[in-house]
Amino acid sequence: MVAYVFPGQGAQFSGMGKDLYENNDKAKTLFESANDILGFRITDIMFEGTAEQLKETKVTQPAVFLHSVILAETSGAFTPDMVAGHSLGEFSALVANKTLSFEDGLRLVSQRALAMQKACEINPSTMAAILGLDDEKVAAICEEIDEVVVAANYNCPGQLVISGSNKGIEIACKKMKEAGAKRALPLPVGGAFHSPLMEPAREELESAIKNTTFNNPICPVYQNVNAQPATDTEVIKSNLIAQLTAPVRWTQSVNQMVIDGATKFVECGPGKVLQGLVKKIAREVEVEGM
Repeated sequence: MVAYVFPGQGAQFSGMGKDLYENNDKAKTLFESANDILGFRITDIMFEGTAEQLKETKVTQPAVFLHSVILAETSGAFTPDMVAGHSLGEFSALVANKTLSFEDGLRLVSQRALAMQKACEINPSTMAAILGLDDEKVAAICEEIDEVVVAANYNCPGQLVISGSNKGIEIACKKMKEAGAKRALPLPVGGAFHSPLMEPAREELESAIKNTTFNNPICPVYQNVNAQPATDTEVIKSNLIAQLTAPVRWTQSVNQMVIDGATKFVECGPGKVLQGLVKKIAREVEVEGM
C-alpha cells in the first residue's frame, strides 16, 4: 500500500513551484486561481522572492500548501491508499484525498496562517527542538514546569519539538540539557504552535472549518491529533479543529500507517524533511519524493 505524505511550514524555498508553472498547463491554471483567491500574486514571491519574503505569515503556509497540492494533482501517478500531513500538511492531504476542494483548502490555509499570526501577537512565545531524549522524558520535564510548555511535534524517535511561553522554553531547555539531551535548541519561529497558547487561533479557525464543505474521502487520512485513520467527515473536522492546540503525533502516525499496511511512502511537496523522518521511524519501508 502506498502512503502519500505532505510537509508543513519550514519546507519552503525560493523558486518553489516555478518549474511546474512553466511546464504544466494545469499547474499554471491552479497557480493563477490561487493568486485570485488570495488577492495577491503569491506566485511572484514563490518563484522570485527572497527567503525573508517567503517567511511572511500570509505567504509561507499557502506557498507550501500550493506546491504540495499542485505537485500531487499534476504528477499523473497520484493513487494513494492513505494520506497524512505534518501540521499544515494535513490540509494538503485532505485535498489529495478529495475531502476538501483545492479552493476551500487554500482558503482555510490562508485563514489558518492569519489566525496563528494573531495568536502569536497576543501571546509572545516560541518553540525548541530537543534531541537525544526519550519522548516520555521530554513530556515529563514539560509537566514539571509552572510555565506553559508542552510536547508539540513528535517528529521521530529522539527528535521532539516543545512549545510554550518564552520563559517556559528557556527553563525547559536548561532542564532538558541537565537530563542528558544532546541538544536543546530554540527555533526561529514566531509562536508556540500546537500548544494551548494557540487557543485564539483555534477558536477563529473552528468557525471557518465548520462552514466549509467536507466531502467523503477516497482514502483514509491519518490525523495529527490521534495518529488514527479517519474517513468520517465530522471526525475529520473535529480533529482538524483540535490540531492547532494539540501535538503533531508524526512518529505515531507513520507507525500506524505501517501497521495498517503501508510499504511505500511518497513525499509530495518542497524539500525532503518527511523522507528523512519516515526513514528514521520505519526503516523497512520504501521512501521517495515526488
